Amino acid sequence: MKIDILTLFPEMFSALKVSMLGKAEEKGILDINTVDIRDYTLDKHNRADDYPFGGGVGMLMMAEPIFRCLESVEAEKKKIVYMSPKGKILNQETAERLSKEEELVILCGHYEGIDQRVLDAWDIEEISIGDYILTGGEPAAIVLVDAVSRLVPGVLGDEESVRDESIYSGLLEHPQYTKPRDFRGMAVPEVLLSGHHLNIHLWQYEQALKLTKERRPDLFEKYCNSQHSLTKAEKNLLEKYRT
Repeated sequence: MKIDILTLFPEMFSALKVSMLGKAEEKGILDINTVDIRDYTLDKHNRADDYPFGGGVGMLMMAEPIFRCLESVEAEKKKIVYMSPKGKILNQETAERLSKEEELVILCGHYEGIDQRVLDAWDIEEISIGDYILTGGEPAAIVLVDAVSRLVPGVLGDEESVRDESIYSGLLEHPQYTKPRDFRGMAVPEVLLSGHHLNIHLWQYEQALKLTKERRPDLFEKYCNSQHSLTKAEKNLLEKYRT
């Protein structure tokens, strides 16, 4: 998968060159390319922003350099995403949908955003990562790239383990433990040491139900209303937390 990130601050994306995403790039599974929008301005002072018409606080990114930057990566042939507080909130379904694209272009706004004519002229999907304010689209783009890239086959190696993770199942992930068995008086639950796979699974399922109901009742309600292939024991646990 190729991802072009259009930004005024390409140096902010060094975080994508490490860990699993960095290894995936080395293997040729991912191709993450940052493009400096300032390289496409026609302004002699290398400016890519100006004051908005009609007044207001802050600066606005100009249409010309963004248009030229989009054209340089042939964005008209690709899926384009603009990181925007006005966009639809990013969720797992959106990440899965975008992960199926062969090429993705991510446009990062900054300051007070971008000239509306960019959005009017190009087929762009606006995406937000939450109802809060960031200094620019770059941190949001990093979140999007991570969420999407990890779903590309081969990036994490074990696709089945990825699909079993939190949110995929519709529930938050159960608590997990590693060595030592006892740490400062806090012991690992005995069931996890039993070697009884069914009991371990049911304990993990019950913990996931409990956590989801407490912390994300919206997800819990959605899970309860969706279709699942459950064993009798799992159905009993679900009914226990449903009532």
